[in-house]
Amino acid sequence: MADDTDADDTDAEDSDHTGPTFADLPLAPELLRVIDELGYTRPSPIQAEAIGPLTEGRDLLGQAATGTGKTAAFALPMLQRLAEERPGGGDGAPFGLVLAPTRELAMQVTEAVSRYGKGLGARVLAVYGGAPIGPQLGALKRGVDVVVATPGRAIDLINRGALRLDSLEVVVLDEADEMLDMGFVEDIETILQATPDTRQAVLFSATMPRRIESLAREYLRQPVTVRIQREEVPAGEAPRVRQTAYMVPRSHTTAALGRILELERPTAAIVFCRTRADVDAVTETLTGRGLRAEALHGGMDQEHRTRVVDRLRSGRTDLLVATDVAARGLDIEQLSHVVNHDVPKSPEAYVHRIGRVGRAGREGVAITLVAPGAVRNLRNIEHLTKQPVAIAPVPTVSDLRAARLDRTRTALRERLLADLGDDGTGTGTPADPDGVRAMIASLAAEFDPVDVAAAAVRLAQEVSGAPEDEVDIPVAHAPREGRRESGPRGRGGAAGPRPPKAGTTRLFVSAGRSSGVRPQDIVGALANESRLSGRDIGAIQIHERHALVEVPEHAADDVLRSLRGVTTLKGRRANVRRDRGFAPAGSRPGR
Repeated sequence: MADDTDADDTDAEDSDHTGPTFADLPLAPELLRVIDELGYTRPSPIQAEAIGPLTEGRDLLGQAATGTGKTAAFALPMLQRLAEERPGGGDGAPFGLVLAPTRELAMQVTEAVSRYGKGLGARVLAVYGGAPIGPQLGALKRGVDVVVATPGRAIDLINRGALRLDSLEVVVLDEADEMLDMGFVEDIETILQATPDTRQAVLFSATMPRRIESLAREYLRQPVTVRIQREEVPAGEAPRVRQTAYMVPRSHTTAALGRILELERPTAAIVFCRTRADVDAVTETLTGRGLRAEALHGGMDQEHRTRVVDRLRSGRTDLLVATDVAARGLDIEQLSHVVNHDVPKSPEAYVHRIGRVGRAGREGVAITLVAPGAVRNLRNIEHLTKQPVAIAPVPTVSDLRAARLDRTRTALRERLLADLGDDGTGTGTPADPDGVRAMIASLAAEFDPVDVAAAAVRLAQEVSGAPEDEVDIPVAHAPREGRRESGPRGRGGAAGPRPPKAGTTRLFVSAGRSSGVRPQDIVGALANESRLSGRDIGAIQIHERHALVEVPEHAADDVLRSLRGVTTLKGRRANVRRDRGFAPAGSRPGR
């Protein structure tokens, strides 16, 4: 099961019939009834491991990636304890307090807890800055069971005497690493020190840096520790989140971003920037390219931010350009892409950003623009996530032209099919109310019809794109000490690449960045010329003059036979063979 804050992952859960069902967990009938109404039967791993200890009153330290159902993992046990220990509602003082880093996350958690607790009549209140404090004071005075708060507003209400913690039974830190990153550590400690010694403390975090472990040692009592590792991609399957980096000179970053977005065509995307000034500048540039982009940062009031997010959810906007602070806690179901305009300095920040996509079984794309001096940050991210990030060449002028021609061809074909069936005569000859056919016929009497059509397409394409798309972006290279070459020592590299996953082998392709090869080019070539599907193809590493691609070991010989050792990439022949740097995973290398 999942929740709105962590996305619906029912598909992933229901495919696993080996774990417990919610009926096996110690939850009240009222809670089980709501869970059943929502269509959930099996808990996610974090829920399966956390709900039991939490209903027993144990403190808990939980680590799980975004999108794994953490909210239900702490909300259901809290509501269960509320039903058992305060069946009459108590004196109106809060039973539970949930601290969240942003108002957006606070609202989403509130919605989820309210939905789960509707059968119990649970009173849930969100309190956060940027909203009038009067209604929040009134609701607290009338009495609530669970308060979901941002740390700053919680401190304000405590100081006013409105938020009483003397009867508190449960305190939860949701997205604790985010709150520490945002500088809330002193507020959190002040709030925790104001809670009773007998209260249950729960700390959930996507990452577990030392300062989180230190906070847990200070404020949790003999906690149960639950760590849910990021889901491993089975051998031979494509990753749920495709991670790609583009090496680009810093002065060309935004121009490269526009090209990449044009080729990727995201359903909806968030572009992360470091500062408000960057957000405004990038938004202006993307809007100038004809993209529907809107800015989102902390300099905007809450009402404006809510409208912007609602426009993305409804499809009226395609892109949010945002700072980390503004975008934290957002859960947008149709989000297909996350883009890092700069490499995050904190690997944990990268984990949180890409956690916005690839949720609940959906596929997603994470794109990072890397200036040559930021390669070290990218390597730190790979070390933390234990996943390689393929580096692809920035789209060239010819790439853009080819993509635009392909889209034009598709659009023209669809229009022709529609027009030929629209006149209602059944003759296949469309009507000509606007005189377009008559104009073309007159031109065709003077020129070759193909030349007329080609001229029309060129005119249409002259008004699309941006002036900077007519010049190729310079190729950027990482500083020598930061570059990772392709092969083992003795083949031009300092350190070799990672070994392939178990059950796979690695193929060497004699074309790389210098030839303009992209991961999708290799996937297309192998899938078109062999029996492999795109999902069969694993990690792809593109280097300057060659590429490495993982394929299932059992299919490698068949792939090579189908290709006859040669394929075509970007219009050039490329040799394909087993990579000599590694034997098949799990086997003993030959002498």
